[in-house]
Amino acid sequence: MSAMEWFELIMKVLGGLGAFLFGMNGLSAGMTRLAHGKMQTMLNKTARNRFAGLGLGLGVTMIAQSSSLTTVMVVGLVNAGIMTLFQATSIIMGANIGTTITAWLVSLNTFDVTTAVLSLTAIGIFMSIFSKKEKVKTVGETLASLGLIFVGITFMSEALDMERGSAAYETIHGMMTSVTNPFLLLLIGLVVTALVQSSSAVTTIIITMVQTGFMIGGGGNSVYYIIIGTNIGTCVTALISSIGASKNAKRASVIHFLFNFFGAIIFTVILLLWKDFGDAVLVRMFPDYPQFQIAMFHTLFNVICSLVFLPFINVFVKLSHLLVFGKKEPKEEKEEPGKPALVYAELDERLLRSPSVALAYLYQETGKVFSFAKNTLDTAFNAFLNKDTSAKEAVLAQNADLAQMNKQAVSYLVKISASSLVLEEEKTVSSLHYVLNDIMRLGELADNITKYTNHYVNDGLVFSGEFLEMIREMYAQVTKLYELSAEVFLHKNFAGLEQVDALEEEIDKDRRRLTNAHITRLNEGRCQPQNSNVFINLVGNLERAADHITFIAHSIEQNH
Repeated sequence: MSAMEWFELIMKVLGGLGAFLFGMNGLSAGMTRLAHGKMQTMLNKTARNRFAGLGLGLGVTMIAQSSSLTTVMVVGLVNAGIMTLFQATSIIMGANIGTTITAWLVSLNTFDVTTAVLSLTAIGIFMSIFSKKEKVKTVGETLASLGLIFVGITFMSEALDMERGSAAYETIHGMMTSVTNPFLLLLIGLVVTALVQSSSAVTTIIITMVQTGFMIGGGGNSVYYIIIGTNIGTCVTALISSIGASKNAKRASVIHFLFNFFGAIIFTVILLLWKDFGDAVLVRMFPDYPQFQIAMFHTLFNVICSLVFLPFINVFVKLSHLLVFGKKEPKEEKEEPGKPALVYAELDERLLRSPSVALAYLYQETGKVFSFAKNTLDTAFNAFLNKDTSAKEAVLAQNADLAQMNKQAVSYLVKISASSLVLEEEKTVSSLHYVLNDIMRLGELADNITKYTNHYVNDGLVFSGEFLEMIREMYAQVTKLYELSAEVFLHKNFAGLEQVDALEEEIDKDRRRLTNAHITRLNEGRCQPQNSNVFINLVGNLERAADHITFIAHSIEQNH
């Protein structure tokens, strides 16, 4: 066989593999968009029930069509402190089961589905091109991607099948059958999967080769050692993603590795001791269908390992602590009561692999920044009441933190925007830009109040106890408005908007009432004229703070 013929064969196989991977990525993106919110909602339901976690991992992976994607997201959520190691472990186990659906999907190519697949692809493409409805377009793209998966598999199978009996075919067949050492076969599966970072791609190639008559390792249990190796190799993606992350995130990726490593040991021992395992179990289940035998083995491996290891989640967590040890990190330390922790210090880009989850994560973190800005306003207002000019430095420092958080959040939003989003998510991105701006305004108003404190102290102003009590009552209303607005914003509680608007109107009335009362006292000579500038501006700034807090609550209306 000439060099050109070899090159043509290799290009056909790689072209088919490329179409398959492109289809898998498109299917994953389409399913994720169709389930936009559901994946994040599912991942949020991380109760301490290990069976619920297993089901969540299975469900999310079936949507995302990638255990690597699910595991990387889990590492990101652990890194962000949203998920515990206990919760992460059960979800990772479920993800390993969920990924086995790919092998079953690929095996369906055994049947004559070419016409149906091409029809599916055509229908999907026409739907995405001609429909004006976003959801219909997404469905069309998903169907086209599903069809492209089978087109790629068919192309690879036909390319290899056409060369059956040729020198190239015999050469490749001889190479595949010459490797009979179980540990070498396992290593091949591990290394190849680690290089391509996709166990689905390697499994697909193996199934396609088996379908076209290739015998791997001389038959028997040989092919199953490669499948065991792919299960270890797929851990590389999560291990790489944990580089530079928190210790807990590293532990989550280590747990993923340990789960598959111990499972590999168990099944390798079983296959070594039970020489005719494949013939006795899998061939009887699927005679004449070696591709389904491989898919079943892949499923058995992950299901049995999950059931065996599920009761020992705490053991995996403790073992990960032994392997990844070190001093407690700053983000693991207990927060001071009433002092929100700095967030946005590390907006985890791992979550960008699933834009809907990344956006939901940023949304929740923005709620924490909202709290941080209110804390800054509290610092400034309390300093005014206590005539504490030294608080200005604290407010300046907090505003510098707010500015940095805002910069990082906007950058993260831009990266999310570059992904494929549904219309509702695009509206959320847009609304968050406005919310971040309103949060920055709260910091600026806090800075203004520190200036009024300086005038209060340095100019020797005197305010009556009556005035100070009235201003406390007004600020108490602002605090109540913040609490209502934070609830509305974080939980998208539309019913609460009516209460927010009613309270904001009361604060507007308070400003007018206080201003009118001040003017009356001035006219009656009961108040110093030099107090006016500080008094009117302070009251006005509190009313403006209430406006920005209300705007944040109403931002949820932009999402629909």
